[in-house]
Amino acid sequence: MKRWIGFSSPLIMLFTFLNFNLASNRSGRFRVPESLRVTAQVEVLQPQLTPDFSPAQPVPPFIGTSFMGFREALGFKESGGDYFTTNTLGYLGKYQFGIGTLQLMGVYNATRFLESPQLQEKVFETNLARNKWILRRDIPRFVGKRIRGVEVTESGILAAAHLAGAGNVKKYLRSWGEWDVVDAYGTSISHYLKKFRGYDISHIEALKNPKVR
Repeated sequence: MKRWIGFSSPLIMLFTFLNFNLASNRSGRFRVPESLRVTAQVEVLQPQLTPDFSPAQPVPPFIGTSFMGFREALGFKESGGDYFTTNTLGYLGKYQFGIGTLQLMGVYNATRFLESPQLQEKVFETNLARNKWILRRDIPRFVGKRIRGVEVTESGILAAAHLAGAGNVKKYLRSWGEWDVVDAYGTSISHYLKKFRGYDISHIEALKNPKVR
């Protein structure tokens, strides 16, 4: 009896499969057995993103509120941190310096400047010292105050001076925000004041007409 059951079981399975296949062919499509059909909604888990994070948007390195944090955040905003880039207006390097500004600090070879990250960092700090001298009276006068809802800080002032020039920042501060210059790409002094506020750049010494050595 056990031998008969063992012999007939494959035949029963084959017969069931053929009937199922014929039913599928007659209807012109594959028919899912009732026991396998999904009749209720199935929950699917998706990755959860925080509101302020987009995986398609690059994120700058975060090094706190130190001078290095300021330097890297500003360099990332200017060029994505690329030392070797030139933008559509001819501004050079990680911090997007113009030829005229480089010459003020004693750098006359644009190719050498673009090829040297070390020189670019020296120029960046030298330009901060120069702008700090030009704004030496305005920094203590306005730091801690609020202009159009934005707290004014030393780092915000110097970042804005990097964007628009120290003279324009002086006009912005003394007009209490009425004079707000926008660059060719639509970035304003007020935007940089807000974006780069609160970094510690106190070690930068204000120097009159400093030169890169």
